[in-house]
Amino acid sequence: MAYDEGLAQRIRERLGAETGVSEKKMFGGIAFLMHGNMAVGVSGEDLMVRVGPDGTDAALARPGTRIFDMTGRPMKGWILVAGDSLADDAVLGAWIDEGCAFAAGLPPK
Repeated sequence: MAYDEGLAQRIRERLGAETGVSEKKMFGGIAFLMHGNMAVGVSGEDLMVRVGPDGTDAALARPGTRIFDMTGRPMKGWILVAGDSLADDAVLGAWIDEGCAFAAGLPPK
């Protein structure tokens, strides 16, 4: 499955000079990692965000979200945000910040 390269580029621009950021192809898309821990990614036209198990319900209450489920087994702590709800840079930035904040709280890999 191809992923939205335009969305990936917007993420790259937002992360800019952040230290410890790397990219890795995974889940049929591309993931952005903070010190080895996935923060956000792009799958198809959607944004994957790692919000953690405690942040899942609040994230799912926001517009355009659904649980991340690629194998028939929902992954608590991960959500997908529909690409069409990310047109506003501020909305995308808020999701990126949330994913990065969670990943930054994990031990580096």
